[in-house]
Amino acid sequence: MVDMTTYWPVALGIGAGTLLIRYSFILIMDKVTLPDLVHRMLRFIPASVLPALIFPAVFLHQSGDAVAWAGPERTVAWLAAVLIAWKTRNILATIAAGMAVLWLLKALA
Repeated sequence: MVDMTTYWPVALGIGAGTLLIRYSFILIMDKVTLPDLVHRMLRFIPASVLPALIFPAVFLHQSGDAVAWAGPERTVAWLAAVLIAWKTRNILATIAAGMAVLWLLKALA
């Protein structure tokens, strides 16, 4: 059980810290001119972060303290979503197709 007398100050402190860190970049970017090399490197951040977010959600599953392979359902649903995204370039269709395939495969399993 979480002690609420320590939970809320910690949660608010973490929220304020996150806001300050994110807002500081907005303030800094208006006043500092970055070299072109840094601008070129910053363009690759989304492409490098996206696989780091997707890989654990698709391929890994945590049960207790152990992390294991999530099973074929998530992988097949991910492949279906990638195919729909490639063909339609529609975010809602991609999400709907991926979720439909995942639910269908879990219902059949």
